Parts: sequence; structure tokens; C-alpha cells
Amino acid sequence: MRETILVVDDDKSLREFLEIFLAQEGYNPLVAGDGPEALALLESHPVSLVLSDIRMPEMDGVTLLRRIRQRDPQMPVILITAFASLETAVDAMKEGALDYITKPFQLDELRQVIEQGLAARRSASQEETDALRTQERGRVHHFHGMVAASPAMINIFSLIPRVAESSASVLITGESGTGKELVARAIHRLSARRGRPFVAVNCGGIPDTLLESELFGHVRGAFTGAAHDKKGLFALAHGGTIFLDEIGDLPLQLQVKLLRVVQERRIMPLGSGREVAVDVRIIAATNRDLEREVIEGRFREDLYYRLNVIHLEIPPLRERPEDIPILVQYFLDRYSKEHNKEVQGISKFAMEALLSYPFPGNVRELENIIERSVALSTSNLILPDSLSLARHKAPEAVTSTPSPMKEMDLNCLEVPDQGLDIDGFLAAVEKRLIERALEKAGGSKARAAELLGINLRSLRYRMGKHGL
Repeated sequence: MRETILVVDDDKSLREFLEIFLAQEGYNPLVAGDGPEALALLESHPVSLVLSDIRMPEMDGVTLLRRIRQRDPQMPVILITAFASLETAVDAMKEGALDYITKPFQLDELRQVIEQGLAARRSASQEETDALRTQERGRVHHFHGMVAASPAMINIFSLIPRVAESSASVLITGESGTGKELVARAIHRLSARRGRPFVAVNCGGIPDTLLESELFGHVRGAFTGAAHDKKGLFALAHGGTIFLDEIGDLPLQLQVKLLRVVQERRIMPLGSGREVAVDVRIIAATNRDLEREVIEGRFREDLYYRLNVIHLEIPPLRERPEDIPILVQYFLDRYSKEHNKEVQGISKFAMEALLSYPFPGNVRELENIIERSVALSTSNLILPDSLSLARHKAPEAVTSTPSPMKEMDLNCLEVPDQGLDIDGFLAAVEKRLIERALEKAGGSKARAAELLGINLRSLRYRMGKHGL
């Protein structure tokens, strides 16, 4: 079935040209001479994409865009503009326009933005269908401060209540930022110990010289500055749960003492000659490969097996991409309220950028990215340029792409004795490179953008900046 594209332009000759072009491309074109006529056609015809001029009498393209988005927030709208109104087009992107093209435009550029727009529409329709199916199947789970739809995480959620029923030690493994502490807290809340303390300890965040005293306590005079007795974290957790985060960072000499606590459930405060019984459930977590640490002599084998009675492994975010859209909306709702912003959603291109990003910092990194985007947002939609993913990218993602700059001889660059205006110089270089790229591409902006390693929108912006 052919997809319908609505063309809105008060220029009759351009309408007729676009109608012929779209028909030749295999689309079903509809044409309107102004905004009200376009809105009437949208009421009576199923339309997949709108291609509209910005400057029109009675109702301009931006107003039409707002009216369309009120009727159908997922409708892709591409605006046609001249360089004179480029700033208006950029503002329209914040209102929800999918893209814009500048007059005069190349047919391959028009073809590309239309294909991208229709792909986004199909993707949005598929996402809506998938979301409905997911809701129907009950696969979106909210579980003690966690949210997920991936089978891997839903399996973790199903295991937690069974783990909570036991009093055995638990080892939670997974990369930093995957939510290991949230899992530990959920186990505690669902256990018979839920009315007692949950004490979290970052074993890697306390200096080695203080760690023993923090864990097991000390008596007065045990060391210089110990003016009175102090209860350790194990004693404070009595009757409840102690969560030993980053257990792989625990020094070997303390691993011996922790082993005795795990085995005997008794602690000896620093400087004391007598042991004290403690009733605690121990949950440990690490982002290290403890089996490897054991083989290489950095972690005691007996302690490893004592802690690893029940093992839960939390998968990294990159292995469960179906959780990303759900987490994005979850954090959008949270931080929109927290920062008193009306950020309602995220653009399709921004979501695509997140879905293709490896997230070395996992859910914690995604949360930070969304919070920052909401805090700095100037519209009700998160756009790709507000994500600032470049500074989060793993180094290999940058170094793995060959750069033509490696082949250029930069030794010929010199600073003249009289100095130079570096901003003006770099602007001139950028303008010249764009001109040469366009020449090599035979005027095709899409190909020129490819040669320069930038996207089409970035090229159009730079061309407008330099008056090209």
C-alpha cells in the first residue's frame, strides 16, 4: 500500500512539481494551498508525512506544525525554508518538526529526508504496537524502585522474592551502574528482616586503615584518637541486612576477619579481647570477576564460596536495549517533577542515539544523561543535541573510525609573526572545505555531508552560517 504524503505550499508551481515527483517516487501525493486546507485533508485522509512551506498567508508552517502535533503528536512534519528563515526552521525543530530542507533543494536531499521521516513514522507506529503488546502481556514491570521489560531483568525480579525467603549469603555481580544496590534493598524489603536496619558499606570508599574499625567497631584506646567505644556497621545492622558493596576491593588481611564473621556470626571490635554475636544477613556485590581474583591470589577462595551461596548477575544495559525507552520515560517523569520542567517526551532521533550508545556507565549513566537533558532543556521535547553523548562515548568508539586528518600534513601550519585571528581562520577553513566537498559531490548535499563526516542537518546549518 502506497504511503500518502501531504504537500502544503501556496506556490502552485512548486506544489505541482512536488506532486509529480512524489508520484514518480511511488508515493500517493495530496496537495493543499494553505494551512486550513491541509488540516481539512488530514481529517479526511490517512497521511504518513507532511511536507510544508514555512512562509504562507493566513497560517504559517510553524502554526500548522503546532496544530498537526495537537492532532497527531507522532506525525512527521518536514518544513521547507529559505536561508532567510533558517532561524525559524531551527526554532520549529524545538516545536517538534522532524527536519527541514532549504530552497533551492536537491532531489536526492528531498528524497533522503522523506525516507528518514517515513522510517521514523513506521518506527513510531511499531513502538506503539510493541508498547500495547507489552502492556497486554504485562511485561513492563515496576519492582521496588526498578523498571524493566527485558526478559533478563524480569527473571531477576522473579528470583528476588525467593532469595528474600532464605537467610543465605548473596553475591550480586555486574558492571558499575547496573543497580546492584537496588537489588540488595529489594531483597531486604521482601525478607523477614524488613523491619530491621539495612546498612550499606562501600568497601572501596573507606581507607584501609579505617575499614576494620568501621566494619567491626573499636573500644576506647584501641588507637590514637579512639576516645570512646564505637559500634561497627555489623553491630548497627544487627537483626537486619548488611550490604558489602565492592567486596572485591576488601584488603586480604580483612578478608580473613570477614570470613570468620560469615562463618561464626561473631565480631571482635578493634582493641577488644572478646567477641560479640551479631545476627545479620550478608549481601555482597562487586563489578570484578571474583573467580579470576581468586585464581590470581587477590581474593580468598574460602571467603568467595561463603559469600557466593546465592548468585545474582545483573546484565549491563547494552545487553537489554528494550529497557532503555522505559527507563528514559521513567527518568523523564522523575526529573521533570524534580526540576519543575514540562518535558513530556524525547524525539525519535534522540531515542535512536540512546539505543545505539553502549552505555559504559549503564543505568546510572542513562539517569545522569536524562537528568542533565531535563535540567538544561528549553522545550518540552528532548532533542539529540541536548543529550551530550559525545563526552560519554567510549574512547574506542572514536579511535576505531579512520580519520582523513591522519593523512594530512599539519606540519605546514605556522602562526605568522604578526599573529592571527584563529576564529576567523578556522571559519575560513571550514567554509573552504564545505565548498570543496560540494564541488566533489556535484552539488549533492547528502554526499558532501558524507565526505565531511557530518550529518545533513549539520551541513545545512554550516552552509547557512557561511552564506553558501
